Amino acid sequence: MSNDYLNLEELTFKDDELNEYIQDNLKDYNEDGRLDDEDFVDDIHYYLFNQDYYIIGTQEAKEWLKGHAFDVIQYVKEYEQFNFGECNTDLSNPEKVVNMFAYIRGEELLGDNLEKIGVTQQWINILF
Repeated sequence: MSNDYLNLEELTFKDDELNEYIQDNLKDYNEDGRLDDEDFVDDIHYYLFNQDYYIIGTQEAKEWLKGHAFDVIQYVKEYEQFNFGECNTDLSNPEKVVNMFAYIRGEELLGDNLEKIGVTQQWINILF
């Protein structure tokens, strides 16, 4: 994925929020024993960002994006073109853009958060 035109600082604008979301959910998963389940851990990214929408509602998505919409759209487009050969996200739909961005950034942030709660490096290497 080429980041020649992306302002990478713009793409971290919601990392604190996403990290908090990940940490809160991982804490819950750890407390109820789901992190002991190999199959669950294999699909943890799915449970965090694909089982349900991260943001619901067009207006909420627009507010979430604020002045970062074009950088986020470009990031999602480049990610999908690199990984899937085409862009399937409706880039005119703020809710879809935000949720895909959260999915991508969430995957990038997940490994660090798993380490923080004591998931072994061996698991992290298997997942990523």
